[in-house]
Amino acid sequence: MASFPPRVNEKEIVRSRTIGELLAPAAPFDKKCGRENWTVAFAPDGSYFAWSQGHRTVKLVPWSQCLKNFLLHGTKNVANSNSLRLSRQNSDGQKNNPCEHTIDCGDIVWSLAFGSSVPEKQSRCVNIEWHRFRFGQDQLLLATGLSNGRIKIWDVYTGKLLLNLVDHTEVIRDLTFAPDGSLILVSASRDKTLRVWDLKDDGNMMKILRGHQNWVYSCAFSPDSSMLCSVGASKAVVAAILV
Repeated sequence: MASFPPRVNEKEIVRSRTIGELLAPAAPFDKKCGRENWTVAFAPDGSYFAWSQGHRTVKLVPWSQCLKNFLLHGTKNVANSNSLRLSRQNSDGQKNNPCEHTIDCGDIVWSLAFGSSVPEKQSRCVNIEWHRFRFGQDQLLLATGLSNGRIKIWDVYTGKLLLNLVDHTEVIRDLTFAPDGSLILVSASRDKTLRVWDLKDDGNMMKILRGHQNWVYSCAFSPDSSMLCSVGASKAVVAAILV
């Protein structure tokens, strides 16, 4: 039986309650969604919430609107209430006018990660003028890791696909962005590797990290973005310095 240290008030824990529930739709005939919800993520600024609805569908929801609906209507009939439907995307979205998006990723989604851009953090690529994308200060991206080893990068405000990263050969188990706004993305895969991508360099792969002997399950950056730690199907934690 689990026990709590003396400083933890068990009664306070019991008082925590559910404020709302987001439900995936029933599985349609094309089976794009309706299975287990495998992964969720918040945007760094709290503006959006994303979750995998099973199969290949990801829902992007403006979190402030969602939370407001929870507080107004409670947990009952959330899935059936027409008043809780958030504004859908009819045109290009903007930061000041967040809209809900339903994204078809093309394969089962195992991992999600949000990344935001800081203009001072330039790409390491020398030929800046050849970049396809120029990310501004207000850029917010969503990375989706798929069962087929691909990583797709989406513009959160518009729901449009920006990049398709192809190099892993197995399931993408985890994704993480460097917290310094550089848009450096690291992916962890069942192919026993981690790969480092520079999204400001049009998603070009910078490094392949091969320290694991088995599947890689999870990875995380240090707060200053200088170190990456990862774990997999072994008892070891693998640390790498990224410079």
